Amino acid sequence: MAQKPSIPKGTRDFSPTEVTKRSYIFSTIKQVFEIYGFQPIETPSFENSETLMGKYGEEGDRLIFKILNSGDYLNKVDDTLLASKDSLRITSKISEKALRYDLTVPFARYVVQHQNEIEFPFKRYQMQPVWRADRPQKGRFREFFQCDADVVGSKGLWQEVEFVQLYDAVFSKLKLTGTTIKLNNRKILAGIAEIIGAKDKLIDFTVALDKLDKIGADGVIKEMLSKGISEEAIGKVQPLFNFNGSNQEKLVQLQELLTASEEGTQGVKDLKFVVDSIEALGLQSAKLDLDVTLARGLNYYTGAIYEVSAPEGVYMGSIGGGGRYDDLTGVFGLKDVSGVGISFGLDRIYLVLEELNLFNEVELPKPKVLFINFGETEAAYCMKALVELRKNNIKSELYPENAKMKKQLNYANKREIPYVIIVGLDEIKNNNYTLKNMQTGDQHLCNLEELLRITA
Repeated sequence: MAQKPSIPKGTRDFSPTEVTKRSYIFSTIKQVFEIYGFQPIETPSFENSETLMGKYGEEGDRLIFKILNSGDYLNKVDDTLLASKDSLRITSKISEKALRYDLTVPFARYVVQHQNEIEFPFKRYQMQPVWRADRPQKGRFREFFQCDADVVGSKGLWQEVEFVQLYDAVFSKLKLTGTTIKLNNRKILAGIAEIIGAKDKLIDFTVALDKLDKIGADGVIKEMLSKGISEEAIGKVQPLFNFNGSNQEKLVQLQELLTASEEGTQGVKDLKFVVDSIEALGLQSAKLDLDVTLARGLNYYTGAIYEVSAPEGVYMGSIGGGGRYDDLTGVFGLKDVSGVGISFGLDRIYLVLEELNLFNEVELPKPKVLFINFGETEAAYCMKALVELRKNNIKSELYPENAKMKKQLNYANKREIPYVIIVGLDEIKNNNYTLKNMQTGDQHLCNLEELLRITA
């Protein structure tokens, strides 16, 4: 017996219903992106390895899917190297390309490559799949879609305000109320690291701090100690593990804590501008929360950091995130181009909407009219009407074979098709159609003009 086929762990098939629900999320996000002035681009599913490697930190680099060179990919590996089992060195010889890990780094590459064709500030959105060699679990997949919006070529903080509003607008349209938009600034984290004397270990510090909600304070302390951050330094930062109060109260506490750090003080000013602006403008359904433990371990954030969590009671990782990256394009040779962007985690948003039963209004695409097939002569007559219906944007189809009437009507019922057209020799002779309403059971003769009017 043939083995039952399967798909790789961390990937999924999508049924027509699931695709329809996903399309609803896509179209909602796309609509808001365009309302806010963003325009679409697309980039290849794989990039040169050198484009991706070294941009996500040590942990991120390990999760990048490498693509083997075509042909005899081992011909550049000598016996000594092969015997050494040094996977990093061997990989560089047998793989020159990799699946994209996110959409931000490929976007930075795009900006540099097309800089002479772009009008700055450049506002783009991108909705494509990405791949990560992560351990699959609920809400975490190896292949998943990201929906990104970024602005490059401006350091203005109003865009950081607008991204908070954009998140709020999308989740409000999806009727996903009660989301929390967490906000921090990398300058504040750098300032804290400076104050405690761990400036040279900023990445280690932020990566550990970012795990507070996952491994708890004890776990963070243990990881910081393992990275060489002293107990004295950790003692100074420990109050941040229980940082409470309103956003304004938190800003006051941060201002006092970071008085001796110029970079940290600037971070507080930047945060205050965003918080004050949002409080003045208001949000529809989301809540803005200043979270100083929010670090997002990616190396390229330099200013604002965003992360969105689902409503309380829904156990899911972040459903969105992003931040400012003042020097990301610099690694590709284009200096002094500031950027800021956010991403929506479509797959996790789908799971949240499903859990909260918020897909009630999503309908599976279906024909409005089904022509019953009684044979070649009748089918040919039906096809002429079918052409006219489709010209008038009326979704319609002909049952593909001359099957029993009951089978064809069952097909219409299961797909919830509202109208069935029955054509026999009498209808052909009189140039008519018998139209049956599948909900009421009523049926009557009509000509093509009436058929178009009734089913429109």
